[in-house]
Amino acid sequence: MSIRIDDALDVHVRALELRTKRSEILAANLANEETPGFQARDIDFAAEMRRVERAEQQFGLLGQDPRLMFRIPHQASQDGNTVELSVEQAEFSRNATSFQTSLTFLSNSIRGLKQAIEGR
Repeated sequence: MSIRIDDALDVHVRALELRTKRSEILAANLANEETPGFQARDIDFAAEMRRVERAEQQFGLLGQDPRLMFRIPHQASQDGNTVELSVEQAEFSRNATSFQTSLTFLSNSIRGLKQAIEGR
C-alpha cells in the first residue's frame, strides 16, 4: 500500500500558507493604523480554504491570492481610516494561534508518517 505524502499533508500546508498571507494582511493593517484613508482588509479563512480546494480539484491551481474584503469599522474615524487597533490585534493574535495549531498538526502528521515508514 502506497502513501501519497501530498494527500496526507496537503490541507495543513494550504492552511499554513493561507495563515501566513493573512498575517501579512493583518500586519499591513496594523502598520497603517494612523494612515489617513487607509481601509483595513482581511480574508474569510474558511471560505478561502474551500475556494482553494475547489480550484485545485478543478484546475490544479496552487498559490492563488486570497480574496480581500474590507473590514467595516465599529466606530468610523474622522480621517477615513478603518483600522481599529484592538480588533486588528485580536485578529492577529487569533491567526497566530491558529497558525501554531496548524503547524502542530503538520508536525504530528509528519511524525506519524515517519513512524509508519520505520514500521513503528
